[in-house]
Amino acid sequence: MTKKLYIEFIFLIFLGAATSLSLPPLNYLIINFITLSLLFIFLIKRSEKTKNKKLFFLYGWLFGFGYFFTNIYWISISLTFDESFKFLIPITLFFIPAFLALFYGLVSFVFFTLKPKKIVASFFLFSLILGLLEYIRGFILTGFPWNLIAYSFSNHLEILNITSVIGTYSFNLICISLFISPAVFILRDKITDIWVSIFFLLIIIIFYIYGSHSKKYFNETKINSLDYKVRVIGSNIKLDRFYYNIDPIKIIEDLIEISKPNKNEKIIFVWPEGILPGISQEKLVDYKWLFEKKFNENHLLVIGINSNSVEKGVVKYYNSLSVYDYNLNLLNSYNKINLVPFGEFLPLENIFKKIGLRSLTNNYQSYSKGLERNIIKIEEINFSLKFLPLICYEIIYSGRIFKNSNFDFIVNISEDGWFGKSIGPKQHFVHSIFRAIENGKYVLRSSNNGISAIINPLGLIEQEVGLTETGYIDFNQFKKIQPTVFSRYGNKIFGLIILLYIFLFFSFNRINNE
Repeated sequence: MTKKLYIEFIFLIFLGAATSLSLPPLNYLIINFITLSLLFIFLIKRSEKTKNKKLFFLYGWLFGFGYFFTNIYWISISLTFDESFKFLIPITLFFIPAFLALFYGLVSFVFFTLKPKKIVASFFLFSLILGLLEYIRGFILTGFPWNLIAYSFSNHLEILNITSVIGTYSFNLICISLFISPAVFILRDKITDIWVSIFFLLIIIIFYIYGSHSKKYFNETKINSLDYKVRVIGSNIKLDRFYYNIDPIKIIEDLIEISKPNKNEKIIFVWPEGILPGISQEKLVDYKWLFEKKFNENHLLVIGINSNSVEKGVVKYYNSLSVYDYNLNLLNSYNKINLVPFGEFLPLENIFKKIGLRSLTNNYQSYSKGLERNIIKIEEINFSLKFLPLICYEIIYSGRIFKNSNFDFIVNISEDGWFGKSIGPKQHFVHSIFRAIENGKYVLRSSNNGISAIINPLGLIEQEVGLTETGYIDFNQFKKIQPTVFSRYGNKIFGLIILLYIFLFFSFNRINNE
């Protein structure tokens, strides 16, 4: 291997790593104009000097590896809590970024294979391939939709509000085009190519105007009040409870203390995911005596708790969101659908169990997948509401979280302690902002060792319990907006934009050839 190739490889890894700086929590968005444009220019220039497709695949893979190695390293922190998994940490640090980088390798490979001679056609082709493969990444196998380039806009809510119309993947595709548009200016074949760069800058300005109008309309919308409060709890209970047989009584007492129940107020308490060690859904009633002094008919409890069922003689376990009345009678429940590989289920479990591995979050067997996500309906004497339940990881999916939009708000419960004090909990939280905007619904997020918040349909964090804080926030006033375009049509809109890009590619390719 020549010295020049080594320099190229280091350069591409550096570009990918630098691009990570644009993501939450840093959000140095401006850097994408430099790194992605340099990547595009590099691929264009190298395609003129080589016919080696394998080398081009490696170029994209190296960029992707640098990108993911620096922004999802926190996944390996979850392996530090169990001695039997620690040997996997070096493997995880390398192989997860290496796997995700394959998508970027495919981008450069396909781009090299199809690349036209003219810059504008190449521009639309590269954007199309990268945007489409990022969508596939979000759905293939269990889906890996982490850290799309679009998330670099998470601090720019006016611009981000266009996702209520086109969704995150469509916005991501346009972001890719925006960030590589300076390269078109630099590489232009003719002076008119500059208009492509100007066009995408104008699109972002239009998005901003749309978002500003939406904000103005929302601010003028009538405020509605509930005759009860939804009290969202933020806690910092250590993960040691899963490994050292910590008494759940102390944890329940702490949660009740944080919740500050008042017998004269109607309150629905939302506690985080899997907060109580060793207590299953049907066993919570055994701890009724802890609630009797503070809870009465004015109170309901929403909590993340494990459940199980027996099917054909086989016990199945579920990660569940359950609703209880003040006597701890189970009113409703939802079993998580989108499970985390290795965290909640062990792929090829029969094989891996033989070498002593198991899923991280329980010590018996993998969780089973729920059948479907139904709206949780509560019709009690003091309460009438409908909400969409999302457990932890499920908040990261765009365009497939519900079929029926007839509900009041989204409740997301999470346990973010698996990622320590890394950027992981902050990146996880940002997905809640995108889901709120896309679906035009308030998101009520309760997290242990993470960020708990109330996020309005514009993506604005109205109240928050910070990453290292403990406390609660109350939701009892809201503004109702019409169902968003994206909530009605989902990623069908992305399909239309893909067709538009294909049309633009062939149009510019034909014009340039003429």
